Amino acid sequence: MARAPLLQLNSVSLTFGGNPLLDQVSLTVQPGDRLALVGRNGSGKSTLMKLMAGLVDPDQGQRTIPPGVTVGYMEQDPDLSRFATLGDFAASALPDGQEYRLAVVAEGLKFDPATPVATASGGERRRAALAKLLAEAPELMLLDEPTNHLDIQAIEWLEAELRDTRAAFVLISHDRAFLRALTKATLWLDRGVLRRREAGFQGFEDWRETVWAEEDEARHKLDRKIKAEARWAVEGISARRKRNMGRVRALQQLRADRAAQIRRQGTAALAFDAGTVSGKKVIEAEGIWKTYGDKTIIRDFSLRILRGDRVAFVGPNGVGKTTLLKLLTGEIQPDQGRVTLGTNLEIAVFDQTRARLDPEASLWDNLTGDPLMRVSGAADQVMVRGQPRHVVGYLKDFLFDDIQARAPVRSLSGGEKARLLLAKLMAQPSNLLILDEPTNDLDVETLDLLQDILGDYDGTVLLVSHDRDFIDRVATTTVALEGQGRATVYPGGWSDYTAQRPAPAPAATPDRPAARPEPATKPGAARPQGLTFTERKRLEELPALIERLEGEIGKLSTLLADPELFSREPVKFRKATEVLAERQTALETAESEWLDLADRA
Repeated sequence: MARAPLLQLNSVSLTFGGNPLLDQVSLTVQPGDRLALVGRNGSGKSTLMKLMAGLVDPDQGQRTIPPGVTVGYMEQDPDLSRFATLGDFAASALPDGQEYRLAVVAEGLKFDPATPVATASGGERRRAALAKLLAEAPELMLLDEPTNHLDIQAIEWLEAELRDTRAAFVLISHDRAFLRALTKATLWLDRGVLRRREAGFQGFEDWRETVWAEEDEARHKLDRKIKAEARWAVEGISARRKRNMGRVRALQQLRADRAAQIRRQGTAALAFDAGTVSGKKVIEAEGIWKTYGDKTIIRDFSLRILRGDRVAFVGPNGVGKTTLLKLLTGEIQPDQGRVTLGTNLEIAVFDQTRARLDPEASLWDNLTGDPLMRVSGAADQVMVRGQPRHVVGYLKDFLFDDIQARAPVRSLSGGEKARLLLAKLMAQPSNLLILDEPTNDLDVETLDLLQDILGDYDGTVLLVSHDRDFIDRVATTTVALEGQGRATVYPGGWSDYTAQRPAPAPAATPDRPAARPEPATKPGAARPQGLTFTERKRLEELPALIERLEGEIGKLSTLLADPELFSREPVKFRKATEVLAERQTALETAESEWLDLADRA
């Protein structure tokens, strides 16, 4: 028997001034659906997802969710004002006794639930929202850019979680590798119209180009028909006025239809000016070390970067990638070793915090107020690679319209903020680009263009990114920071690095704990204590968790022993069965973990 859909949208429309953001959109999400939601920045993807979550009401149309179906939405800017820590927020909707779910997710996402809300960064808040959604495990998950602010290890963990989940999900992401690995159908939102293709993200670009080619052909035929009818109207109407007024009205309708067609948004006019040619040797680091307190960021690291190199820096969040960039560019000095910069360097920096943007100022003021772009005596012009340009004209190169020019930066989407920062960066000549997480929030088309212009750029590029596909397309060298000060240089991009790096140790399972390397101690020296502080604390907590899980399993078993439950309350029977299986798995894992820790203690 076919299962009921999890969510339906019927002829939904929504307009925020001007052209409709959603125009008669209909959508059905079935159990097991794995949908990529794609479209240009500003096309309305996030708004559509909020409408699916019930956070936005349509101007017309209907949203339907069957009784008992749970829908979860990953908030981009969650309201944490009522919570002391990120963990309090992430666990706020979990039933008593299920906090262990958050602990499992937090470990995978490298998310610290004890982080105070008052000191949490934007990235930590987004990870908390993602952890909240995954821990609650709804039947339909709505994920808006979940990989932003995650390192590659956490992205791979999330990829595995979503691959194994039984829930349906709708996914917005700029990460091609992530989309290709997970999605089985594609939703494309373009100028208010939602199209669906029963295939994953792989092949989306070919489908898009085919649709656009068909659209161009239809528009060309319409233009030819209008031209022919207009010629008839001029040459043949006078003798047959009454008999042919219907044809005149038809011509007017054709012209109205043509005028109503919404033009496709073009691509941003991205361009870098390499400026003065740098020396052949751009940076040379020799045996550099850097330590903060007890933490070694980099130790005995050497690297030579030549003009034209594209070097990607990869590794977990917090391992020191940005610090290494600052060491290599001379912004901070190493404790030991030496960094030598080449001659004639003109450095431009794209920072992941968007610190060069004033969120309260308008786009206009952000450009004209930049000392590097200011034109003396001209309040409406900016200096772009040595030439004055009208500020609105330059903003239009980056797909901003006249109204947005006077709007505050805080009103922009993440992708639009990234485009504005690129506009500032590309206005100045440079021969050394520092790109720290440039791909966050950019749409696929802009990423394609950015990749192309980096390929044509005559200067040198240092890149920090967690986008595996982008690294593969851009990097000629990959520097992997592995923690404890270790950094290894590999030729090629991400795929080359993964093919060359040493194989990781086998992962832990309930039947096989993770292999523990022997401590480097001399014969006769005292071995370190068997458990860390965190592990000792976990060993103390596990008996209570095991007892609670056993109690829940007993209650669920008693509930399911009722022979009438299935026919009387089938939804309750199904949910109880699923929860029982989860509790039994959790109990087995907890018991195995306790045995391992107790044995080591």
